[in-house]
Amino acid sequence: MADLGDSDLTQVLDGVGAVFLLTDGLNIAAHDHRLVAAAQQAGVERIVKLSVLSVGHGATDPITTMHRAGEEAIRDSGIGWTFLRPTAFMSNALNWTPMIMTDQVVQSPFAVGRAALVDPADIAAVAAACLTQDGHNDRVYELTGPEPLSPPDQVAILSQVLERDLRYAEADPAATLAQWVSFGMPDELADAIMAQFRSTLEPYNSEPTGDITTVTGRPARSFTDWAETHRSELLTPANW
Repeated sequence: MADLGDSDLTQVLDGVGAVFLLTDGLNIAAHDHRLVAAAQQAGVERIVKLSVLSVGHGATDPITTMHRAGEEAIRDSGIGWTFLRPTAFMSNALNWTPMIMTDQVVQSPFAVGRAALVDPADIAAVAAACLTQDGHNDRVYELTGPEPLSPPDQVAILSQVLERDLRYAEADPAATLAQWVSFGMPDELADAIMAQFRSTLEPYNSEPTGDITTVTGRPARSFTDWAETHRSELLTPANW
C-alpha cells in the first residue's frame, strides 16, 4: 500500500509483478500517471485498474474523464493491463442506514434512474482472477449485477430483507449536493459525484453484462443477496 500522491512509488513497487490500481477523488488521473511511471521503472508486468462503466459509453463528467485519462496512460505504457469498469456499487445503500434507522424514509435523487448495481465482492473476485491468472491482459470487463434497479426498487428489496416498512422519497439533487457540502465534502468533488448519480438516467447503466460470469464462472450476485449478507450493517447505528 502506498500514498499515490507522496510516496516513492518506485521503491514500493520493487519486485512487484502485478498491481491493482484503485484511485478516487479529484486526483485520479494524476495518481494513475504517477503509478504508471513508477511501474515502468520497477518492471511491473500487469496493472489491473478499477475504472468506471461510463468510460466506455461516451460520458464526459469529471470522474469519467479522469478515469479515461488514467486508462489511456496505462494503455500507452507498454505494461499489460486489464480495466474493470463497474456500474454503481450495491454498498452505496449503506449510506441510507441513518434514514432506515430513524423515520424509515429513504431519500435519494433520480427516482427513475436505473442501474444494474454490482456487489463489490464480485468486483474483488474478478480483480483477484485478473491479477493471478493468465488470459486477462488487454481486456475490458464491464461489471454489473443481474438486474437493473431504481432507488425505489432498492428500497422495496431492503424493506423485505430488513422486515421494515421502508418508503422511498425522491430527493432534490441541489439539496442533496448542499447536504454533502455541509458534511465537509469539497464542492468540486460533490459536483463530480452527483454527475455519476445522474448517469443512472443513461440506458447503458441498466444493461446487465455477463462479464462477472465470464471471469469467475458463477453468476453475479443480486441486490437481494447483497442485502441479506449485509443485513446487520444496514441496521447498525455505527454506520451513521
